Amino acid sequence: MGRNNNEARAAGAANPFVHELRLSAWRKLQVLLMGLVLFPVRVALAALLFLLMWPVAKLRLAGLSAEERAQPVRGWRSWVLHPMMLLLSRAVFFSLGFFWVKVKGRQAAPKEAPLLAVAPHSSFLDMLILCVAGLPTVVSRSENTTLPVIGALLEFNQSLLVSRKDPESRRRCAAQLSERLQSNGRWPQVCGCGSQTTLHIHRGFAPGVPVQPVLLRYPNKLDTVRWTWKGTGWVQALWYTTSQLYTNITVEFLPVYSPSEEEKRDPTLYADNVQKLMAQKLGVPATDYVMEGKLPVWKLGCLCLPLEPPARKPHAAQTQVRALNSADEQVDLRQLALSVAAVSGVWNLDSLIHLSFSLFDGDGKGSLTEKEMSDLFSALLGFSQRHVAALYLEVAGAGPPTQEDLETLLKKHPCYRKLFTDYLNTNKIGQFSYNKKIENHTTNSRTEVYCKKAD
Repeated sequence: MGRNNNEARAAGAANPFVHELRLSAWRKLQVLLMGLVLFPVRVALAALLFLLMWPVAKLRLAGLSAEERAQPVRGWRSWVLHPMMLLLSRAVFFSLGFFWVKVKGRQAAPKEAPLLAVAPHSSFLDMLILCVAGLPTVVSRSENTTLPVIGALLEFNQSLLVSRKDPESRRRCAAQLSERLQSNGRWPQVCGCGSQTTLHIHRGFAPGVPVQPVLLRYPNKLDTVRWTWKGTGWVQALWYTTSQLYTNITVEFLPVYSPSEEEKRDPTLYADNVQKLMAQKLGVPATDYVMEGKLPVWKLGCLCLPLEPPARKPHAAQTQVRALNSADEQVDLRQLALSVAAVSGVWNLDSLIHLSFSLFDGDGKGSLTEKEMSDLFSALLGFSQRHVAALYLEVAGAGPPTQEDLETLLKKHPCYRKLFTDYLNTNKIGQFSYNKKIENHTTNSRTEVYCKKAD
């Protein structure tokens, strides 16, 4: 039943990470001929406008101290430079063929709705919403500040910067975001985006402030703007879009959504309800798919599940075994053991949980540290789990989680029990029970866990 449910969910929901633009022979010829003329002209104009934006962006914060930069820009830097930047930004998209923007509804003031939740976010060209919304603040990767011109534009925007690899950076960004959203209009609105079928920007919902949902639509004969994980790439999207005479876009501001007391206490519930509302208005499914790094995953609480479970990848274990013969690759034998156990058909749920706990219980102390729990789920799912801190605290309770605590989590928790009953589907793996106690031998040396081919 679990596998059938998972397959039905995958079949019934649109995959926001796959998009291929299929063109007839005549349409391909048309795009080629028009692209040869329009693409270089439009891209050159856009590049020129970006160069003009650079000195304006640098001037806005020039001469300000670190303390002044941490406050909203006021005075001439705001009422002179902000309209200039807004005009140049709109000119960039005009040069790319976005001649008209149809706007429905009314944009709320920052005091009414500090957060703009925009969906679906499917292309870098969606940045046009920033021009329509008056250049609200965005959250961006800190690595983007090193990009030419883009870094200056992020500085101009006083964007919130976060490094996904640094937990301290994520906490600092979350604190700054909460401060701005609760500033009672002192800071500009914050703009957050969700993918084609989802909206997971939970940190923006944590303060419990009103949010204004914003919908993006591209009512064109060809869907040229979409840039996805598989299929049309960003160069193709830019080529196809600039090869059209013009591209239509509609921006719809929905009424402000004020959270209930229950939603204020539960940011995930708040975000999910806004997501469902936006999905209903867009006529698309509401799913739990998100991008984690460069890969699409399915969110289950604090866990990130690959779209294809490792137990259902027929060659996953074989690939790891072949890697043992490579002089350049390391293989975690614990992950290999769990992968083999999951697909062998002889391990039931209790046995698999016991095996998992035994392999990652360092020193055989009968409990797991936070890192050991993270490694356990990473090995079980075949995907790095970097957000298990909240889950660990939930399981730990009065002390480090034991095997009994892990069993309770994976068998009785209303959310995480789906990991086995739905995603991994271990309730049908097999009926054999492995009752012998597995001795833990992973602490003697690193080579017992990670193997490399000997010279």
